[in-house]
Amino acid sequence: MSEIQDKSFTNLPAGAALISEFVSSAREAELLEWVDCQNWRDDLRRRVQHYGWVYDYRARHVSADAYLGPLPPPLRAECGRLGASDMFDEQPSQIIVNEYEPGQGIAPHIDCVPCFGPVVASLSLGSPCEIVFGNRTSGARLSCMLEPRSLLVLGGPARFEWTHTIPARKSDMVEGVRTPRKRRVSLTYRTVLAD
Repeated sequence: MSEIQDKSFTNLPAGAALISEFVSSAREAELLEWVDCQNWRDDLRRRVQHYGWVYDYRARHVSADAYLGPLPPPLRAECGRLGASDMFDEQPSQIIVNEYEPGQGIAPHIDCVPCFGPVVASLSLGSPCEIVFGNRTSGARLSCMLEPRSLLVLGGPARFEWTHTIPARKSDMVEGVRTPRKRRVSLTYRTVLAD
């Protein structure tokens, strides 16, 4: 992979990669400071921000009139890195920022197939947490920890055949030790295929 170094994990589905330290601690602080100065939507069980395009959670759709404009300059650096890598065919055109307080999660899902391109990437900031993958055909389950500043990339089978979820709980088992969660913010990068 060009520029981006892949760290292989055996507990990820085929087509997934988890890249440690995708951003520095200083960049993590910059991103958190910037998103915390923006307006949050609170119509879900967690707070979110949409950039580039609004995703309609109820209709599970992105329409052409949902375009918000170009991605804001403070968020473009990582998009440039992703677009320059061999993971994305082009730079992502949408970012969703999700905030997870302890006890919050997201239900098992596959990012909308007709809405988004073949690769989805998510940058974790703040607290670590466990992500769980479920194979829709075999029922197999895999999980791994998303460490702060890591980038999870889902393509191929991981993108289309496996659900992913952040279990709604207040702690995770980390190397055999129950570890309380703190606030986590994720930035999810996608390419919109609007109609």
